[in-house]
Amino acid sequence: MSAPSSELLDIARRVASAARDGEQVEAYVIRTRETDVEVFDGAVESLTTASVEGVGVRVVADRRQGLAWAGSLDPDVVADTLREARDNAEFGEPDDAYGLAAPSDARGTPPDLDLWREELASVPTEKKVQIALDLERATKAADSRIRNVESASYGDALSESALVNSLGVESYNRRTTCSASAVALADDGSGTLSGYGFVAGRALADLDLDTIPRDAAFRATRLLGAKPAPSRRTAVILDPLVTRSVLGVLSSAFNGEAMLKGRSLFAGRVGEKIGAPVVTLLDDPTDARALGATRFDSEGIPARRNPLIVDGVMQGFLHNVYTGRRSGAGTTASAIRGLGSAPGVGVRALRLEPGTRTPEELMRSAGDALYVQSVRGLHSGTNPISGDFSVGAEGLLVRNGEFAEPVREITIASTLQRMLLDLVEIADDLTFLPGAAAGVTVLLGEMTMSGA
Repeated sequence: MSAPSSELLDIARRVASAARDGEQVEAYVIRTRETDVEVFDGAVESLTTASVEGVGVRVVADRRQGLAWAGSLDPDVVADTLREARDNAEFGEPDDAYGLAAPSDARGTPPDLDLWREELASVPTEKKVQIALDLERATKAADSRIRNVESASYGDALSESALVNSLGVESYNRRTTCSASAVALADDGSGTLSGYGFVAGRALADLDLDTIPRDAAFRATRLLGAKPAPSRRTAVILDPLVTRSVLGVLSSAFNGEAMLKGRSLFAGRVGEKIGAPVVTLLDDPTDARALGATRFDSEGIPARRNPLIVDGVMQGFLHNVYTGRRSGAGTTASAIRGLGSAPGVGVRALRLEPGTRTPEELMRSAGDALYVQSVRGLHSGTNPISGDFSVGAEGLLVRNGEFAEPVREITIASTLQRMLLDLVEIADDLTFLPGAAAGVTVLLGEMTMSGA
């Protein structure tokens, strides 16, 4: 996986060029290499280095679609995969919206993004293991109250993909990502609390590893002595990692596939106010800072910036080619896929537009509030269809704009719809993280806090 070559494109072109009359053929070819290291108590708990290459083939004929895939790029295997996709298409259910991306769908210039760092490919596995071991050791030593480290890890991925279809659409993507983290466990006799530290980037040079032990220890120790708090309605400040998680759940409400199936909170609400005036939410895979950035989506459409909410007003849904045709809205270049699946719809770089004030300034303006450092049970406690939101939380009370006593074993509750409308302010600390959403500190006007 060194310099970009035409190998993957050549394979995809050969498959697409075999299309018969009245048939559309698409080839999606990938090559990835991933490393994940987890250490515990000074030893490697798990080490995974995996390389994957393969081809996924989609055939559309007579309004029917067939899929097949193989974990090999051997020419005979690739040819068999095309035959299998053709066979599967014969048994598919007809649908007038089936069809591959056409050149008219793929109009526009792909963003000029440099997402590949060649040096990551040459980092030896031994160094990656040592990073994780050093992180665990440094986290234990960061504070005398750190009793153990729940986990210390390092991971990276190098991936490239090519897509060609018989209608003339072609694309090529490649990118590198890496991240490291540690979770510290602190205890002063009042109970064990955890805190995390993390960094992410595209190459080792992007990772400020020294911040991980410091942040993990600070987040864990500031919760020592935490107790349940009396139940009440209160303003709530969400930590960037919590905001990221909430946005991940909320993203399904803007999915065009969910909308067509009647499973979106915001079906039929395009053009309506669904958030406070400070809320501008967008999926922007053209932003190179986002680890999910890309030049093309998974159907070969040039990536674009998609506003979902602007100044509190809903702008629209995300679509791939299929849902864009079904809805009449057209694709928004939001196709995502795995090797063995048809393109779905999803976000790649979801974020709130940040404000201009620091998290500290935001907290001072809040006066009295609850700062939520982490949540539990997000997926079981949130209904992305109804919007009901009720999760376990821990953090700190804020009094007169300053951190006060820590709290745990509490629940915060509202609805996703209400939370958008109650969003008072967004800080300036936009934080790009592994995954499809970025974090930022936000202030919500009111939620229900249930505790003692």
